[in-house]
Amino acid sequence: ENRPIPEPGPNEVLLQMHSVGICGSDVHYWQHGRIGDFVVKDPMVLGHEASGTVVKVGSGVTHLKPGDRVAIEPGVPREMDEFCKTGRYNLSPTIFFCATPPDDGNLCRYYKHSASYCYKLPDNVTFEEGALIEPLSVGIHACKRAGVTLGSKVFVSGSGPIGLVNVLVAKMMGAAAVVITDLSASRLQKAKEVGADFTIQVKNETPQEVASKVESLLGCMPEITVECTGVQACIQAGIYATRSGGTLVLVGLGPEMVTVPIVNAAVREVDIRGIFRYCNTWPVAIALLASKRINVKPLVTHRFPLEKALEAFETTKRGEGVKVMLKCDPTDHNP
Repeated sequence: ENRPIPEPGPNEVLLQMHSVGICGSDVHYWQHGRIGDFVVKDPMVLGHEASGTVVKVGSGVTHLKPGDRVAIEPGVPREMDEFCKTGRYNLSPTIFFCATPPDDGNLCRYYKHSASYCYKLPDNVTFEEGALIEPLSVGIHACKRAGVTLGSKVFVSGSGPIGLVNVLVAKMMGAAAVVITDLSASRLQKAKEVGADFTIQVKNETPQEVASKVESLLGCMPEITVECTGVQACIQAGIYATRSGGTLVLVGLGPEMVTVPIVNAAVREVDIRGIFRYCNTWPVAIALLASKRINVKPLVTHRFPLEKALEAFETTKRGEGVKVMLKCDPTDHNP
């Protein structure tokens, strides 16, 4: 679609987009037109895992200049409400978020964004790594909410892109052992590559059986479980698996109503926490990538030019590989 190139406002920058990752939510909007209460009513541009080059800056922007390579944080608060004041701006009810209706995303050639939510990439961090900061941020936020620390034993449920970033971050934050489950052997192999200590290929075990496999592999029940699927049986397994006094963080979103053994969690003082996206994670992620303390490169398994976006979306929908990346800059020939 040939839309006019937008003009940045005083506190915005215009970007030539470079790399945009495809997320499960993008595919879900494309296929179903809604996620929960967020309903697509008008044509909407997808994409929220992105990096690009600044081509124009608004009159009030001082920290960026044309030519700067940046990673984009897609959630921008529209007002300074109580959540922003306490540093939890992701919970602001009026937040702008790329590719969440009615807000357009950034899977396009040119895109304008709040300059405060564009972060300059160091020279040794690639555009692709910059785009991967968005999913990586989910792992950083989840592991912080979970309280992962030196010596933690962690159970990650689900070995998709979000399960994998949680493995990366948990290990980075000092987890002594991480066990991960999935239906797919190839995804579990990828989890091993990024640092999982143990893998369990789930077939038709009951949630209690999965929990006991987790315990036998770790040699104890994990203090922390990070549930990345949203599947009812997996949430149940997460509760059964988590050590008394431990924490279960729910990252994956499934049906609105789920049946879980809540009394089991309650009497064992298992804390159940949710997360909503992330906040204050881009500077942390950039520091980790620049110092080479974390390697997200193995996550990208497919690359397509913007002209083949449909093919890229079909690939993601089929569950092939891990992360599919679209290249939006036609003049750039780097991988």
